[in-house]
Amino acid sequence: MLDQPIRMQRVKGAAHVRVTRAGLADLRQQGSAKAMLPRTDDPDPEVVFLNTAGGVTGGDRLDYSLQVGAGARVTGATQTAERAYRARDAEHGVVATEITVGKGARLDWLPQELIVFDGAAIRRDTTVTLSGDATVLAVDSVVLGRAAHGEVVTRAILDDIRTIRRDGRLVHQEHLALDAAALADPAALGGNCAMATLVFLGQGAEDALGPLRDALGTDGHASAWDGRLVARLVAPAAAPLRRALIRAILPLRGRAVPRVWQSDL
Repeated sequence: MLDQPIRMQRVKGAAHVRVTRAGLADLRQQGSAKAMLPRTDDPDPEVVFLNTAGGVTGGDRLDYSLQVGAGARVTGATQTAERAYRARDAEHGVVATEITVGKGARLDWLPQELIVFDGAAIRRDTTVTLSGDATVLAVDSVVLGRAAHGEVVTRAILDDIRTIRRDGRLVHQEHLALDAAALADPAALGGNCAMATLVFLGQGAEDALGPLRDALGTDGHASAWDGRLVARLVAPAAAPLRRALIRAILPLRGRAVPRVWQSDL
C-alpha cells in the first residue's frame, strides 16, 4: 500500500457581534472563534473575542466581525495574546477582522498582542469602516517570540494590513510585512522584538497629542494631524511594550484598559 500524505487538521472559525445603544443585538459564532460580553464595572459594553484552538498555523482561517451601532460606545478586545505557530511549507494562516462604527459611536479596539513564533506564516487583514463623526481608538502589537523563554525568531512571514475608511474615503492604511530578510536586518527593529502602533481618529485627536507624549516619555513617538493621531512603540520584550501601551491608552480612553489585559500582567 502506497504511503498517503498526512492530512493535517485545520482550524476554521467565525464570530460576529453587533452592539447598539440598547446593548447586544446579534451574536453568532462557529468553530473555534468565539465572542463574549463579560460583566465589568465599565458602563459600556465590552466584547471579547477568543480562539479556542489556542493559536494559528498554516491553513487556519479565523473571521471576526464587530458592528457598533450609531451613538453606542463599545470596547473590543481579545481574551489573550494570539499565537502564530510554525507553518508547513510557508502556508499562511489567515485572520480577517471586519469592523463598522456608526455615526456618533465610538469603538476602543484593544486586542492583545500577536506572538509570532519561529517559522510562522500568517496574514492578517483588519478593516475599519467609520460613518460620519464616529471615533475609533485602535491598537495593534506584535511580539517576535518569547524573550523569557530565550526564543529567537529568525524566519517568519507576517503580512499585516490595517485599513480605516470614513464614509468610503481611505483615511489610514498600514502594511507591515516581515520575512527572514527583514528580521536579519539590524536596522529593521534595532535589536527590539516587540512593536506596536496606536491610532486615534476622531474629534480632539490633535489635542490629545500632548498628554499622549507625556504618557509615553521615551518609550514611543507620536504625531497628530487632520483628526488623526498615530503613535509607534518598540521594546526589547512584551512586558515593557505592554506597560508603555497601557500608559498611552489611558489619556486617550479616559479609563483603564479592559480587565483581560490586566489578567496577564
